[in-house]
Amino acid sequence: MDFTFTEEQQAAVEAARAVFSGVAPDRVPSPALTPGAIADDFDRTLWHKLAEADLLSLPIAPEHGGAGLDPIALCLVLRESAKVLARVPLLEAGAAALTLQRYAADELCAEVLPRIGAGDLVVTVAAHGRTGHEPADLAVEAHQEGAEWVLDGIQTAVPWARTTDRALLPAHTPEGHAVLALVPRTHPGVTLDDQVSTSGEPLAEVRLDSVRISAREVVTDPAAWDSLRHVLTTGTCALALGLGERVLAMTSDYTSKREQFGFPVATFQAVACQAADRFIDLRAMEATLWQAAWRITTEAAGPLPIAGDVAVAKIWASEGVRRVVQTAQHLHGGFGADTDYPLHRYHAWAKQLELSLGPAAAHEESLGELLAAHPLG
Repeated sequence: MDFTFTEEQQAAVEAARAVFSGVAPDRVPSPALTPGAIADDFDRTLWHKLAEADLLSLPIAPEHGGAGLDPIALCLVLRESAKVLARVPLLEAGAAALTLQRYAADELCAEVLPRIGAGDLVVTVAAHGRTGHEPADLAVEAHQEGAEWVLDGIQTAVPWARTTDRALLPAHTPEGHAVLALVPRTHPGVTLDDQVSTSGEPLAEVRLDSVRISAREVVTDPAAWDSLRHVLTTGTCALALGLGERVLAMTSDYTSKREQFGFPVATFQAVACQAADRFIDLRAMEATLWQAAWRITTEAAGPLPIAGDVAVAKIWASEGVRRVVQTAQHLHGGFGADTDYPLHRYHAWAKQLELSLGPAAAHEESLGELLAAHPLG
């Protein structure tokens, strides 16, 4: 397995590190101390910096003003963003851009992709369905009436739905086919009810009551929803990896300075073994992440469909990031619970990422179904 990244991908990482170097996680309001959402909006200042650095347009084709890079590049940037708990809809906007570019009509692509890349049009994605425990495309019904589509249903836990411009959401037709609709936030028939994530970020339940949108704003390719879900899930794994790497680095720094009986606690065997186990978790998270991202990018054949590699990556990401932050809290002792120290913020983010788009158990079930349908030789 070759983990060498291209020069363009490495350049994207360097640009991301330069932008994110100015973000201080301990300046973000604490979800443990803030009733309700920690802020009304995402970090607009950081969003404009990402746009100026051409990082929002990375996955967008050159004809629409982008760099034309792949999901691997997006995951590399997401990995860096999670290290500083960047409060921006980078995953949602990037996944939406990749999906629209591949499956939407040329007219819609020409209209929205340049604006997404410039940061002028912010798109989020609804991917959790009505309850978070069912296929998201079954939560909304869609049927066509002439040149319009009519949408009815509910999507829950939509990130930053009150402050983004449009939401790309899945729905199902009477025939049972999945479609994607790009719905403006202020469109007639759209109602938003406030929700709050485990990490303290604002979410919303999006209700659609006979919402009518033009046919050109609906993506009808049957592969579009699966593709979007794969990118979102793999991107979540990239966020979990970046967060876990930063937390383990914080733990290493703390235990190398904290002394007991005249020695750094990092030299104690019990501490070193726990840290080593978490390092192994991160390497497994990394290997499975890039395998999934590579399959999505190349669509290479494998013993299982792409969904199998995505499921394996999410299993490792969910379990691994949970173990990393739990061990970090343990090895930090009481200092880890100090709200003046950013570790508790990382813990809250880790729990959100662990459960987002399905916990490990849900993906283990999906993997089992794939193995039953595609027995390995």
